[in-house]
Amino acid sequence: MPVSVHIADVSVPTAARLLARRPRPAKVPGLREAGMGLASPLGPALLPRPSPHRVGLVAFWDDDASIDRFLAQSPAAAALADGFRARLRPLRAHGTWPGLDPDVPSGRAVDEDGPFIVLTLGRLKLRESLRFFRTSAAAEGGLRDADGLVWATGFGLPPFVATCSLWPDTRSLTAYAYGRGSPAHANAIAEGERQAFHKQQAFIRFAPYDVAGSLEGTNPLAAEAVAGFTAA
Repeated sequence: MPVSVHIADVSVPTAARLLARRPRPAKVPGLREAGMGLASPLGPALLPRPSPHRVGLVAFWDDDASIDRFLAQSPAAAALADGFRARLRPLRAHGTWPGLDPDVPSGRAVDEDGPFIVLTLGRLKLRESLRFFRTSAAAEGGLRDADGLVWATGFGLPPFVATCSLWPDTRSLTAYAYGRGSPAHANAIAEGERQAFHKQQAFIRFAPYDVAGSLEGTNPLAAEAVAGFTAA
């Protein structure tokens, strides 16, 4: 069960068209689930500031052949082709998400040591929006300065909300996620457990096995990084 992430800068009309006609399992062979939205920088601002030009897509697939077909035939894939994209293999998951295999391990420990791409996915309860964005802003402020972070962004179209972050190794990822040096992130986890922000959510760590493209001329996870992790 591969997952693909696509992030691209497009024109405002193209972004509007993509969001209105986003890929759906009923119309795309091999697609299990997809979420799409405008991307916004992660940081301490209370409310996201989405770019009308940058679009993010995360998609869960039956197999690589389905991704190949999507890239070759889909107008949405063609519109996103000049951006960054990655194919991902799930290593561990906390929570549930449509299209995610239920047998993906849930324990913190994984046998690989990076690089990693981490997705957080949620179906936001709209009545919890203000509390969610307030709590997330504090955690995102810490993320931006996290030791080892290569790159991160948020994207969404409520109720769908997501973040995508790139990490070089287990040490830097776990230091941010669970370490004492990032209390805002730990507080966000505790606050979400106290009273759920989302109808459904998942935190998933992936190993990228195929990356391509760029954002603003830079590939945040260069192709050679799959073996050695060197960010462009």
